Amino acid sequence: MTESAAAPAMEAAATGQPLRAVVLAGGLAFEREVSLSSGTQVWEELTRAGVDAELRDADAELLPGLAAAPADAVFIALHGATGEDGALRAVLDLAGVPYVGSPAAACRLAWDKPAAKSVVRSAGLTTPDWVALPHSTFRELGAGAVLDLIVARLGLPLMVKPASGGSALGAQKVTRVEDLPAAMVSCFAYGDTVLVERFVDGVELALSVVDLGEGPEALPAVEITPASGVFDYTARYTPGLTEYHSPARVAGDVAVRAAELAVQVHRVLGLADLSRTDAIVSPDGEVHFLEVNVSPGLTETSMFPMAVEAAGHELGDVLSRLLSRRATSTR
Repeated sequence: MTESAAAPAMEAAATGQPLRAVVLAGGLAFEREVSLSSGTQVWEELTRAGVDAELRDADAELLPGLAAAPADAVFIALHGATGEDGALRAVLDLAGVPYVGSPAAACRLAWDKPAAKSVVRSAGLTTPDWVALPHSTFRELGAGAVLDLIVARLGLPLMVKPASGGSALGAQKVTRVEDLPAAMVSCFAYGDTVLVERFVDGVELALSVVDLGEGPEALPAVEITPASGVFDYTARYTPGLTEYHSPARVAGDVAVRAAELAVQVHRVLGLADLSRTDAIVSPDGEVHFLEVNVSPGLTETSMFPMAVEAAGHELGDVLSRLLSRRATSTR
């Protein structure tokens, strides 16, 4: 990051007015509360950085509001389907509204975890073996028979999670065969398709990537150590239940390979501006891709802000520079 952190302020001075941004937060997905927390944090950081920022929900008033008072750029702090499946971004594209983040098509790919894993594996990166099946398969073929085949193929323990979604909602580690049916039922509450993958024991890393105009760059890895051993929804958003270390306490060569993996994931999936890849480092030092987030959390307990701080940058500066890049063509 070699550009001046004062770029948005310099641009504002050149145009005679501050950069105007709309921060989108909330929505109707399961992750609404997390999104509101992220959006509030983004709004506060942008305001401190000198941006004229407004916090809005993604509702029926959004498009009329943007038409009546156009923003230089929109920052999407929505989590879950509303902010990450590409639909909202496609609508913003139709309206000609610039926004920070990945394009709609890339978001659709990243949102579909099995599809993203397939693309990542095709690119030569390592990801745990998996199977993804819709609820109808279990209903039509018999849950017991299908689950027996899954265990025979992947073994135990397993990680069971919705094939789309974030914040680890519905995700569970399964160590006993008898616990698998209940874990599947829990996942189906969040979506029609479940992803079951081989559980990899090791050091969990959050690998943030940002692109401020010189190509995607990996920030220092954040090591995640949940007290429960599983980084589920509660461990993510309850202060004190998880320890974070940034930079991660891994060997230098592992840190380099983890950073390279995150940047490659960002590139092969066609992502833009910012992303966060979740990965596991196994005892042999192999870095395993788990999933990628196109709208990483920006709350007080989120890993992207930790990585920005570990890199020696101010979060507000990074966010405002991302906005400034997207707003350039409209100012």
